[in-house]
Amino acid sequence: MTDHRIGIDLGGTKIEIVVLAPDGTEALRHRVPTPSGYQETLAALATLVRDAEARLKVTATVGIGIPGVISPATGRVKNANSIALNGHTLDTDLGALLGREIRVENDANCFALSEATDGAGAGHGVVFGVILGTGCGGGIVANGRVHRGPNRVAGEWGHMPLPWPRLSEVPGVPCWCGQWGCLETYVAGPSLARDCDGPGAHDASGIPARAAAGEVKAQQALARHADRLARGLTQVINILDPDVIVLGGGLSNMDHLYTAIPERLMRYVFSDAVTTRIVKNQHGDSSGVRGAAWLWPAS
Repeated sequence: MTDHRIGIDLGGTKIEIVVLAPDGTEALRHRVPTPSGYQETLAALATLVRDAEARLKVTATVGIGIPGVISPATGRVKNANSIALNGHTLDTDLGALLGREIRVENDANCFALSEATDGAGAGHGVVFGVILGTGCGGGIVANGRVHRGPNRVAGEWGHMPLPWPRLSEVPGVPCWCGQWGCLETYVAGPSLARDCDGPGAHDASGIPARAAAGEVKAQQALARHADRLARGLTQVINILDPDVIVLGGGLSNMDHLYTAIPERLMRYVFSDAVTTRIVKNQHGDSSGVRGAAWLWPAS
């Protein structure tokens, strides 16, 4: 092995590969469509790795981020929205094709690891990475290592109930996970859109511009959303007390969050002062694939 690292972001529609040089700079990046079947996906992954190594004349470690986890009970992928992966031993199957150990991790954990290693959370001991997009997830990195937990659910703050709900917020709505009133159903992008524009709305991307233009309905929806996020992150702070919380996903581009959340935290956090920083990610859409590469830390 050289000191190069390969990271792969295995999504439902595309597979992205990056090769990091020993100093952390990108030596190569490429993406292809994700095949529909499991065996076809395995073949595509193996081809991407072999082609990248041939181009750079290296043999690298390989880490993969997936929208699910490897079950510690079965060794098989579970909870992946790329359903072709579920029930398969992805790490050992690809390892057999490539003749080396493959590390597979949840994509939110990869995001957190990327930002903790050389992004917005670099230099901090405990980093909580937040994904705010079509869903709501998170990952924990402590002293440079992903904290997974024995059930592989560490960081899944989106499936806690909304803390301190107002009368207007109960009983909430069903969540896809089978529970009712999960935080994800209040703070994810489609949830913000529905809160602002009604049950048929799904796209929240234009709401900040509408609010800036003076639309009261949009301003009120953003204020409710920021307060719900502050309540949700308060639970994270009360339990984990991270040094920094890094926001990622599409909603992380809403600049008002970086002032609106901190000013609300003191209402809820069980402390006389709150020094946890709320910061925007540094690597954007590249964080997941870079974090997959960093699953192999520097020796």
